[in-house]
Amino acid sequence: MTTQPPGDRLAVIVVNYGSADLLRANLALYDPRPLATAVVIVDNFTTDADAEDTRELADWMGWELVASRRNLGFGAGMNAGVERARKLGCTTFLLLNPDARVEPDVVEALFSECRENPLCAVAPRIVREDGRLWFSGATVLVDRGSTSTESGADSSAANGWITGACVTIHERLWERIGGFDNDYFLYWEDIDLSWRLTEAGGRLLVRDDLIAVHSVGGTQSSSGKSPLYVYYNCRNRMLFASKHLNRRFVLRWILNSPRYAVQVCTRGAGRRTLLRKPELIGAAVRGTVTGSIAALRARPA
Repeated sequence: MTTQPPGDRLAVIVVNYGSADLLRANLALYDPRPLATAVVIVDNFTTDADAEDTRELADWMGWELVASRRNLGFGAGMNAGVERARKLGCTTFLLLNPDARVEPDVVEALFSECRENPLCAVAPRIVREDGRLWFSGATVLVDRGSTSTESGADSSAANGWITGACVTIHERLWERIGGFDNDYFLYWEDIDLSWRLTEAGGRLLVRDDLIAVHSVGGTQSSSGKSPLYVYYNCRNRMLFASKHLNRRFVLRWILNSPRYAVQVCTRGAGRRTLLRKPELIGAAVRGTVTGSIAALRARPA
C-alpha cells in the first residue's frame, strides 16, 4: 500500500445524524488509515445520548469530531467537515455516507485518481448489500424535470451528475465552487454541486472498476420515504431549476411536478403507499409549492 506524497493529504469526511451504529459497522470496520491523514465526523445533533455515543466512538477511533448543536443538513455539514480537514492540512476529500463502506484499496485508487486529475471529481461504482447496482452514473433529464440513474446514464456527459454518497474531490476543484450550496439542506445538493463543478471547468468520473457498498436507506428509519424525504426532494428540485435553468424550463418543471411528486412518494414502495401514508401527499404539495414560488421569483418574466 502506498503512502501519501508530501503536500498531498487525504481526509475522509462523513456527516452523521444519529448513525453511530453505522459508523461502527462501516467506517470503523473498514478503517481508511493510514491512507487518510484525518477522518472527520460532522455530527448533526439528534439527541444528547446520540451525541455522546458518537463522541465516545470518535475518541476511541481517533477521529476528528465536528459536533453541532443543531442539524446543519448534509451539504452544510460536508462544508464544515472540509473546512476542518483543510485546517488539518488535507488537500483531497473523500466524502462518504455513514451507510456506505469502501475498502482500503478502493480508497487508495480514488485518492490516486484525484491526485493525478485534481479537476476531476471521482466516484466508484456503488452496489447494494446484495450486489445489485445502485449507482454507476446519472443525468439530469432537463426536458422532463427529473433525474435518471438508469443503465446508460453517464455522469461525464452533458447534464451528468455524481452522487454525494461516495465521491472524492481535490481542493483545487472545491475552491472553484466554494463547496455545497447550503440552501438545499437535504437532497439535490449533490446534483447542484455536480452542475457547478462542470460549469467551473471540472469533470465527473465514475470508475466502474472500483466498488463501494451502500446500505440503501440505512441512515433513515423505516422505509426511508418519510414526509421529510418527500418535502425536500420536491422543494429542492424546483430550487435547482431556479438556480440553473431559464424561465421556460422552470415553467416546464412546474407543469411536470405532479408526475415527479408521485414518483418520489412511491419510490421503492408502489402506489399503495399513498393510501398507507397520505401524509406524503401533503409533504409533496408543500415542497412543490414552496420550491415553485421561489423559482418563479428567481426567474421573473
